[in-house]
Amino acid sequence: VQLQASGGGLVQPGGSLRLSCAASGFSFSGGSVGWFRQAPGKEREAVFAMRLSDRATRYAEAVKGRFTISRDNAQNMVFLQMNSLKPEDTATYYCATSHRSWITGALLRATSYDFWGRGTQVTVSS
Repeated sequence: VQLQASGGGLVQPGGSLRLSCAASGFSFSGGSVGWFRQAPGKEREAVFAMRLSDRATRYAEAVKGRFTISRDNAQNMVFLQMNSLKPEDTATYYCATSHRSWITGALLRATSYDFWGRGTQVTVSS
């Protein structure tokens, strides 16, 4: 399984970005997918996750109402739409997948995921 996150960049506070996660060797029609981020000097944290079988989602309180996750089965991609970005959203963002359809409570645990892609940098600054 290979994952590649893309779509990061420099954006002003209040702006939007859409991150993409493309996969080879993994189908986004089943299992679980998560978005995580890590800022310099900070621990990795979960952002948003989806159980792909029924599209159940979990998200971090810090992104509530601002971020959403979606998927496109035809392209075999998952997206993280990020709106109303804040400087504290600055981080490297990673997508991760698991073949398991995790219970909702486990979707935001990094240990639930077996496959990780290279990250994409998001910088929110004026």
